[in-house]
Parts: sequence; C-alpha cells; structure tokens
Amino acid sequence: MCGRFAIYSSVQAIIDYAKTINKIKSLQANYNAAPGQIIPIVMLDQGEKILEPVKWGLIPFWAKDPKIGYRMINTRAETINDKPSFKAAFRHRRCLIPANGFYEWKKPEKQPFFIHLTEREMFTFAGIWEEWHHPDGSSLRTCSIITTVPNRIMREIHDRMPVILTTENEENWLQQNEPKELLNLLAPYNSDDMEFYPISKAVNSYQNNSAELLERINL
Repeated sequence: MCGRFAIYSSVQAIIDYAKTINKIKSLQANYNAAPGQIIPIVMLDQGEKILEPVKWGLIPFWAKDPKIGYRMINTRAETINDKPSFKAAFRHRRCLIPANGFYEWKKPEKQPFFIHLTEREMFTFAGIWEEWHHPDGSSLRTCSIITTVPNRIMREIHDRMPVILTTENEENWLQQNEPKELLNLLAPYNSDDMEFYPISKAVNSYQNNSAELLERINL
C-alpha cells in the first residue's frame, strides 16, 4: 500500500515538470502527506493539464457517507477496472500525483523506510480522482493512489507498492482511453532505479512534518 509520502518540490517545479496550467496559488512542503489531507494532482480539464488541490481518499460519486474516503486511499491495479468504486474513475478521471518519495513500514518491527528514485528527484504516482456532491450542493474532489505487486527491492519491505509512472507513460496515463493499454501501465517500477533506507519512527505521526524525517538512521 501507500499510506504516506513526501512532496516538497515547489509549485513552480511541479508546473515545469508536468507542463501544467497552475490552479494552486501556493504549496507548502509536505514531508509527511497523510490520508485526508489536501494534496496536488495533475489532471486533464478540457484537454489541458492543470494542477489541482484535492483530498487524498477517494469518495465515489455515488457514496452517501464521505467517510468512505478514508478506506480508499489506495486502489489495487488488479481490480481497478472491475470494482464499482473505481471503474468509472479509471475510465474517465485519471491523474498524476507528484511525489519526491514515499514511506513504508517493515514488519514485525514496524520500522519505517523512505523510498525514492535514484535518477530523478520528482516523479508521479498513477492515480484516479472523483468529484463527490454533498446534499447541501457543495462538491469535493478526492483521489486515490494505485498500487500493484512489489518489485524486487520493495519485496524486502512490503507486499504492495504504489504505481510509479515512467516519464514516457505519464502522458499515456492521462490521455489513453483503451482499458487494456491503461492496465499495462500499472506495472512495478524498475527496482534498479529505486533505493530505500531506514528513518526515524517520528514519521509515524502525521503531525511531524519536516525535512528531518528524511534523514537516514543506523539500525
């Protein structure tokens, strides 16, 4: 799964990376992004890429209780095209979720690790988004990070990993309309281009949010 990640690059860096139209005025570095928080995503709006702030935790458009979003922070690639909660968003509302790295906990010690790419500081998770309408007339946009089976390096920590898109596949994820082709993009990232290291258990609390969380510790 993917329950925490870091996005500390500036708004301008994200705009430059994804070549988007900006809809976020400012973005505070978040070294411990957690479910329920507002995070930036790149989505298509009338054929143009925009940077949009949304809540992490997908609320299907048909849901009656918005609390369901806390159970849908991740979406399994194996069932995304079948389950009613995700199928419509997979077909029509896909997004890129910028990140600099993510966290995972290894059992049984529940030791946290920071995982990042070696060849680029910023990358994107494959995601889906939805717009939920409240009975009072207000609306809320939410998103979910897609997960898949682990690659060689991630198997040392966990049995799932977020789908990290190659730069070549980011545009395909947004633009492609064939479900079979889209599913082919939801593969484990090349383990040779990833690394991880142990960090402090201070990351366990989402209230801790500073660059110190990224510091390597000795076990």
